[in-house]
Amino acid sequence: MAPATYPFTAIVGMDDMRLGLVLNAVSPSIGGVLVRGEKGAAKSTAVRGVAALMPAIDVVSGCRFSCAPAAPDPECPDGPHESAAAHTRRAQVVELPVGASEDRLVGALDIERALSEGVKAFEPGLLAAAHRGVLYVDEVNLLHDHLVDLLLDAAAMGASYVEREGVSVRHASRFLLVGTMNPEEGELRPQLLDRFGLTVEVAASRETEERVEVVRRRLAYDEDPAAFTAKWAAEEEALRERIAAARALLPEVRLGDGALRRIAAVCAGFEVDGMRADIVTARAATALAAWAGRTDVSTEDVRQAALLSLPHRRRRAPFDAPGLDEDKLDEILRQFEEDEPEPDPEPDPGPEDPDGEGDGPGSGPGGGGQPPQDGPGPDGTSDVPQQRQDSGSPAPQENAGAPASTPGDSPAEMPAVAAAEPFRTRRFDVPGLGEGADGRRSRALTAHGRTTGARRPRGGTLSKLHLAATVQAAAPHQRARGRSGPGLVVRRDDLREAVREGREGNLVLFVVDASGSMAARKRMSAVKGAVMSLLLDAYQRRDKIGMVTFRGSGAEVALPPTSSVEAGAARLEKLPTGGRTPLAAGLLQAHDVLRVERMRDPSRRPLLVVVTDGRATGGPEPLARASRAARLLAGEGTASVVVDCEAGPVRLGLAGELGRALGGPVVTLEELRADSVSALVRTVRNTNTRRVA
Repeated sequence: MAPATYPFTAIVGMDDMRLGLVLNAVSPSIGGVLVRGEKGAAKSTAVRGVAALMPAIDVVSGCRFSCAPAAPDPECPDGPHESAAAHTRRAQVVELPVGASEDRLVGALDIERALSEGVKAFEPGLLAAAHRGVLYVDEVNLLHDHLVDLLLDAAAMGASYVEREGVSVRHASRFLLVGTMNPEEGELRPQLLDRFGLTVEVAASRETEERVEVVRRRLAYDEDPAAFTAKWAAEEEALRERIAAARALLPEVRLGDGALRRIAAVCAGFEVDGMRADIVTARAATALAAWAGRTDVSTEDVRQAALLSLPHRRRRAPFDAPGLDEDKLDEILRQFEEDEPEPDPEPDPGPEDPDGEGDGPGSGPGGGGQPPQDGPGPDGTSDVPQQRQDSGSPAPQENAGAPASTPGDSPAEMPAVAAAEPFRTRRFDVPGLGEGADGRRSRALTAHGRTTGARRPRGGTLSKLHLAATVQAAAPHQRARGRSGPGLVVRRDDLREAVREGREGNLVLFVVDASGSMAARKRMSAVKGAVMSLLLDAYQRRDKIGMVTFRGSGAEVALPPTSSVEAGAARLEKLPTGGRTPLAAGLLQAHDVLRVERMRDPSRRPLLVVVTDGRATGGPEPLARASRAARLLAGEGTASVVVDCEAGPVRLGLAGELGRALGGPVVTLEELRADSVSALVRTVRNTNTRRVA
């Protein structure tokens, strides 16, 4: 028997998260909540806990779509339900795994029966199972974009539509949507962020006593789940009744013109796009009033609703962090105080807490702000880099014994300089036809895109039917199969699936020269601006990125491959320069990173971007060793491009020689711009004959 769910009221702290979940339980029309935060912050525990507090529901017995007996869905695939029996059960928590397929999410149609018998044989998906319950998506930022689109469309419309080659099924799908994500693993696109009603930031408490209480309660639960749950049963029931009462009161809450003007002024003042922010803020403010037991929306309701509904909608650029200026919010709201004075609302006591610590939703300070900043760095990764020492290059020594610096190299470390303004870059592709995750960079066989052919289903599972090819395969056998009527006699062997070509995301690994020869402030600023521009391009094309830097005595992995382009931008901003140019060490470190990533994700093809002037120094024969390392990468089929950062009247052309060894094109910083006269979109071409598609 599964252990009892950890009580929602026993969660310590996390006021914003719990308030956001409770408001959606009161008013599901808010549109769900996105919980952003570090791992181990009780996100999953809270989601399962709030589901246990939702009122029990009546469902039609035997209906796979959880129709309500009093108002069944007239288009339910299992209907009609005029006189069907019913039973009562708790709302379900349905979890959507990151690796789920489209059919697993929306359901699957039996195309064979549809063609041969004209029967809509439909196998429901997770959207059907979540109807009238909770749909929980952990790591929603790692879910494929098209699945997120389907998920949010269903949440917005309250229904799911499945269409396959002219055969369609529709069923109701209304649920409380909860997504969680760790920003270290990459952000959601702004268009998808906007579709979540509320967002909250969570982080583990840095207060000793609060952390002690978290551990104490968790250990007590693990020791005896039943006894721990019984201890909190009264508080759980009180909160359950309060949610039910707020739901009942919600239709009576009045959203006056004054509150509407405040909401409109706040949304306009923060320059949010579109009107969804206004609508969600209005719904959240109404739910807050009902939660407090009032029938009028107050200024404090509007303020609290804005703190929950606006931070993720203020993101103006891909590298901007969500957030809201509370001082500006208060200033906007103060403009209405003289015109429409309001009495102070009664404080919201929140659900009772047996320990008297005020842990209930709404009992803490206003929500929606930023988490504490004394934890990990902005990119969430360790500050201890992995290093590869340049073979043949002695470790740096002070005073006596230090080798003379090559002209142009600066042995002293230079402070980091700011990046120049990013610009739109050319697109570089990996040659051939891949089969990686959906993206916007290189050609690939994908689940979505233009149809280029047909094939037999792989693994016995039909994904996308190619109707013409299926009919063509079945037609010659109709007489032998005894066809006598208008219907087509189709067998499973006749089915053909569509082969579609689209674009995939790649692993873009940056190898950045941070040596003394790059240390001139204006030059390094331009180089950082170019890399920042390429990072922005990788973000838009749904790539994973990684970064290797080299300077002084070796190379280091500044950023292991990740989906968080923001982490790459943060590391680049802090990158210091100085020392010799161990180019070979940088290329060999990149080779090690790519070798490991091929084992982890063999379908994601890499693109190596080397940013350097090519002036290898340090150790014996630095240029020869760099050339050998480049040929090693080229021999393994690694697509590459060299960004030549050489400047000045005298140019040695060493970056060009490196590009020839790698088998990829060489572009200057000026040619990297998409609006450059010479920056025509080209495919990265490798001269290695083994890489011909």
